[in-house]
Amino acid sequence: MPESTLLFIAEPQSVTSVFSPLKEAGFQAGLADNLAGAVNFIKKSKPCLIFTRPVMQGYSAQALLAEAVNIENFPPVVIFSRNGSADEALKFMELGARDYWLEPLSWEKIKLMLPDEKPSSMPSPDQLGAAVPPDAPGQKGTQGRYQIIGQHPAMARVLGLAKQVAKSKATVLISGESGTGKEMFARFLHHHSDRNDKPFVAINCAALPEHLLESELFGHEKGAFTGAINRKLGKFELASGGTILLDEITEMELGLQAKLLRVLQEGEIDRVGGVETVKVDVRVLATTNRAIEETVKEGKFRQDLFYRLNVIPLKLPALSQRGEDILLLAKFFVNKYCTEYGLSPLAFSAEATKWLLDYEWPGNVRELQNLMERAVLLAGAGPIESKHFLNDPDAWMPDEAHTEGEAPGGEQQADAAGIAADFAVMPISEMEKKLIIKSLDQTSGNRTKAAELLGISVRTLRNKLNDYKKQGLDL
Repeated sequence: MPESTLLFIAEPQSVTSVFSPLKEAGFQAGLADNLAGAVNFIKKSKPCLIFTRPVMQGYSAQALLAEAVNIENFPPVVIFSRNGSADEALKFMELGARDYWLEPLSWEKIKLMLPDEKPSSMPSPDQLGAAVPPDAPGQKGTQGRYQIIGQHPAMARVLGLAKQVAKSKATVLISGESGTGKEMFARFLHHHSDRNDKPFVAINCAALPEHLLESELFGHEKGAFTGAINRKLGKFELASGGTILLDEITEMELGLQAKLLRVLQEGEIDRVGGVETVKVDVRVLATTNRAIEETVKEGKFRQDLFYRLNVIPLKLPALSQRGEDILLLAKFFVNKYCTEYGLSPLAFSAEATKWLLDYEWPGNVRELQNLMERAVLLAGAGPIESKHFLNDPDAWMPDEAHTEGEAPGGEQQADAAGIAADFAVMPISEMEKKLIIKSLDQTSGNRTKAAELLGISVRTLRNKLNDYKKQGLDL
């Protein structure tokens, strides 16, 4: 079906990590590495979205965007770049690109741009909370397409308030530390509202400079600035009848805050370069990981806008404050990755269970998810112990079973894991190298994410990579 197909124009290793969650959500993915192949795919398969590199050998996204006038119903295009710049972002958005992202491609971000999911699809647990299939055995929480795992009273209070206000049009300010699930709650509110058959549109207010963010939010008219060759609808118009999420709202510049306040008060926008106001019917949700009251006192955020957004405040608890929820989420992620890698179910040892409950979790649910994937890859036949979380990579020693020729569970399991079989009978330094290469592959070369997955500093990772380069390894 055309509405369930996406096209990626990039090197395979930089995009294949999102193919599995796309498939789980009921979408198909096409891959091209040149203009002719891309145009042929667009005409034949009519994808609903295109994600493309700015430039590759023998290909440029600028040439692709130029083809838009020759193809009926040309799909929206998202540019994603390794080393982007504001100038490049402005150029492509003026040429008609829908959005401009920096690597790595994130399923969490891609999902926000997809058409409404098919009834058979399941929400991705990457959207932290975490999401699980409705009525999943052994889980308690609010039922529906977006269920949030949690039994702790602090979560129950927030969930109860969210469900109570979901059907209203009231603005909601969702605050909490990074990784606590703010976006997941925003999607929960939308999908439990009367607007759930309309668009859910999200924009990160920290990702673009002020002049680009204004155009993204409110759109622009043809000729509004150099390169504005067509009228462009902004996120508010694209979300008409539905919900808009303003992520990291405290990063918005004061000048743009004043314009946003008018939208909230009057229900209308002004496109950049426009002479007429445009009425919009959009529910506004916003998130922040800052103490926004302090930001207001510092004069960095408008007090009147704060009051307008803070009609319903949802303050999400840190994972360290959620008690036994830590174990519920840990088991959920372990089951997810065992299934994803084709491994037998794994249990936690008593020692690992105590470690999970005692740890402070500065990265919250996102950190927990990364550690559980790491543990699944390293635990073999289990049980999972705290050493499998790889908190001290320099002290890591492989399990005995992993040094006797075959990973526990058989050759088929090891191959499915894509990593365990490779660790049989090898020096620790070689195993470390394979782990590092695997982490870079999984994060599309993003060193910060890879270091986070490995549990080491970016500096340590950089030093290791420099050593490998000296050894002649091409990374």
